[in-house]
Amino acid sequence: MKKKKISKHISYTEATRSATAKKLKIDNTPTDEHLKNMELVAETVFEPLREFAGHPIGVNSFYRSPDLNVAINGSRTSSHKIGAAIDLNSLGKKSNKELFDFIMENLTFDQLIWEFGNDYNPKWIHVSYISEEDNRNEVLKVKFNSNHNTYYKIK
Repeated sequence: MKKKKISKHISYTEATRSATAKKLKIDNTPTDEHLKNMELVAETVFEPLREFAGHPIGVNSFYRSPDLNVAINGSRTSSHKIGAAIDLNSLGKKSNKELFDFIMENLTFDQLIWEFGNDYNPKWIHVSYISEEDNRNEVLKVKFNSNHNTYYKIK
């Protein structure tokens, strides 16, 4: 059965792809409810960001089944497990920082996280979206410190 696209610029395959899931033979199939969440994130965050960038944006991680999330040592409360978060990386002229700043200043989100990198550019961007009513618009920066990740509130 051929799966539909999540949005204009995100395929089902791209949204569920995982080298770890493939290697460990973990089923990474979202439910219908997860697909609805994924479509919402794509339409409210990814597509406006893609329009701003004017070039492709890489999807590093979108949906993660609970088993996959455990296998990669993801957060127990990860929004990826319900299809409500996406990790992104610029594939063009706009830097990850420019994408991050655009999301922070122009879009509604639950969490926006500057993932690693340095003070000038994140290695990638994590952004989640729940609903207009439930989004926290929380902006964080994560750094690796003393064998663990530390999250700093930016806004």
